[in-house]
Amino acid sequence: MKNVLFLVFFSILIIFSYSIQAETNTVSSTVVTSTPSTANAPSVVVNNSDVCKTGSSTAVQTQVFGIAQGLTIRDENCERIKLSRQLYAMGMKVAAVSLLTQDYRVFDAMWSAGTYPPINGKIGLEAKEEWLVNKHLIPDGSFLLDEKEIAKQTEQTKRDLHDFEKFIIMGMAMYIGLPILF
Repeated sequence: MKNVLFLVFFSILIIFSYSIQAETNTVSSTVVTSTPSTANAPSVVVNNSDVCKTGSSTAVQTQVFGIAQGLTIRDENCERIKLSRQLYAMGMKVAAVSLLTQDYRVFDAMWSAGTYPPINGKIGLEAKEEWLVNKHLIPDGSFLLDEKEIAKQTEQTKRDLHDFEKFIIMGMAMYIGLPILF
């Protein structure tokens, strides 16, 4: 019985509220005095094909605050290849190879092939002996480095990733308008 009375009362309430809404005639207008601000990402153009850089830009806008950023990213491997090519063209073949072996992948490939990278003007087996004496000069990431040095590099990479994660979280917080302090 109580449920039936409740349903009847609720139905009557809905009917009257609907009829009241149907009988009213409201005119409203919105006047915009200024457009909302917008953060536009800047255009970063790198037109020359002989430049070892790429452009990147981003922008974030909230209801109150907007920020935009543009930057260029340097490609060190591209620079190394171009410099090595120039040295080789000038007849400095050992210098060109030495420059390329600053990349650990090239260094490891030459070491594995038994063609030891040049160091301090030495080549061949003399270079191998020099590299084993001066392990601190071996490019980071090479398999010749001991486990302790690889662990140190891994820890640095983890710290860099943690900083990147904080940057992403801060950007997302700015996007949704939450002030978060890091």
